[in-house]
Amino acid sequence: MKKIVVLTGAGISAESGISTFRDANGLWDNHDIMEVASPHGWANNPELVLNFYNQRRRQLKEVAPNAAHLYLKKLEEIYEVVIITQNVDDLHERAGSSNIIHLHGELRKVRSERNEDLIYEWDKDVNLGDLAEDRAQLRPYIVWFGEMVPLLDKAAEEVMGADILLVIGTSLQVYPAASLIHYIAEGKPVYIIDPNSVPVPKKPHIQVIRKNATEGVKELNFFSSI
Repeated sequence: MKKIVVLTGAGISAESGISTFRDANGLWDNHDIMEVASPHGWANNPELVLNFYNQRRRQLKEVAPNAAHLYLKKLEEIYEVVIITQNVDDLHERAGSSNIIHLHGELRKVRSERNEDLIYEWDKDVNLGDLAEDRAQLRPYIVWFGEMVPLLDKAAEEVMGADILLVIGTSLQVYPAASLIHYIAEGKPVYIIDPNSVPVPKKPHIQVIRKNATEGVKELNFFSSI
């Protein structure tokens, strides 16, 4: 069975109604990045940070997986599929995909601010005074700017073993996640779906589809022999 590794970014979730950070009118327009997505911001104003992610978590109840999420689930009928996502929502899970690596954390989890290994499933708001079992404040289970990406090595290993790499809805400008495209074996096919210009080398095995996620997947022929 051939193996497809899929790298997804904000573009695939945007079509379900989840605001992106970097686009015009995105989340960053209303928040300073370092105030809500950095250890420094957390230390300065944890209540602001908690409220920001509480809003993001509540929004999950208002959105649903779209056709691109469902397409990736369907790929599992004939391929081994590993999804590496930069998104912190749970839309891939809700679409039914079974092998997902969340590079930047998950909205529906929290962790101790002191011990990164104390992680809990969490669907409600997090408030100041909500404590982990080590008596430390609970914080979002999110990889903030300036923090290590603990699953990066695992993700790179998956890409190295891929027969096909599919990139959907990511600008390939956020590092270290953007570096993953360079781990695919030379000559293996790479398909990139994004309506915007994406900085990738012009090579015969790299195909760019300048469409959004739900339209772009319609041009793929993964259900025929490759």
